[in-house]
Amino acid sequence: MDSALALALLLTSLAGLATGLGGVLVVLLRNPPPGVLGAGLGLSGGMMVYVAFMELLPSGAAMVGEPLGGPWTVTAFFAGMGVSAAIDWLVPEQDNPHDAVVGDQPALRRTGILAAIAITIHNFPEGIATFYSAMHDPTVGLSVGLAVALHNVPEGIAVALPLHRATGSRRKALAWATLSGLAEPLGAGLGYLLVGHALGEAGVGLVLATVAGIMVFLALDQLLPNAKRYGSGHESVYGLLGGMLLMALTLAWAQ
Repeated sequence: MDSALALALLLTSLAGLATGLGGVLVVLLRNPPPGVLGAGLGLSGGMMVYVAFMELLPSGAAMVGEPLGGPWTVTAFFAGMGVSAAIDWLVPEQDNPHDAVVGDQPALRRTGILAAIAITIHNFPEGIATFYSAMHDPTVGLSVGLAVALHNVPEGIAVALPLHRATGSRRKALAWATLSGLAEPLGAGLGYLLVGHALGEAGVGLVLATVAGIMVFLALDQLLPNAKRYGSGHESVYGLLGGMLLMALTLAWAQ
C-alpha cells in the first residue's frame, strides 16, 4: 500500500470514528450544551463550503480541462448534490438524525438503532469525499477530514443519547455511536476498489467536483440549519466564519 493511499484511509477512518466522540460526550455530559453544538456545526459548515468552492471545484475543473463553469464540472457538482439529496429522501424523516441532533428524544432503544442505520447510510458518500480529497492533496484531505469529523460528533450524539436513556448502558451507547461511523472508511474502500484504478486525471477531477457538491449540500441542508437551531445568539454565525477562516489559513499555509 503506497503512502498516499494509506494516509487517505487513515484520515477517512479517523473522521468516521469521530461519531464515537459524540457517544463519549453523551456518557460524560448527558446533554451537551446547545451553544457548543451550534458553534461546532457552524464551524464544520464553514469549512466545508469554503473548501468546496475555493479548492475542490476549481481543482476538479482544472483536471477535467475546462473552465470552472464547464458543463462536465457543473454536472458533476450538481450530481454530488443529487446523491446527498437522494439519500436524505430515502431515510424516513422521523428517523433522520440530521433533523434532530439533540433534544428530548423518546427513551427508546429503537430510536437509537434507527439513527445508527440512517447515519451509516449517510456516511458512505462522506467517506468517499474525505478519501478522494486526501488522495488529491493531503492538506485538503486533512481539512475535509476535520470538517467531516466535527460534523460526525453530533451524529454520534444522535445515536448514543436515546440508547443511553433507554438502556442505561454506557457500553452500548458508545459501541453503537462508534460503529455507525465505520461506514466512512468502508465507503472509501469500496469506492477505490470499484473505480479507483480506472480513473484518469479527468475522472479524478469529476470526482472532486462531485465531492464539492456533496460538501455544499451537507453544509446547507444539515449543518447550518442545525447550527442556527441549537446556537443561541450568534454562535452559529461565528462558527461559520471561523470555519471559513480556519480553512483559508490552512490552505494558504500549505501553499
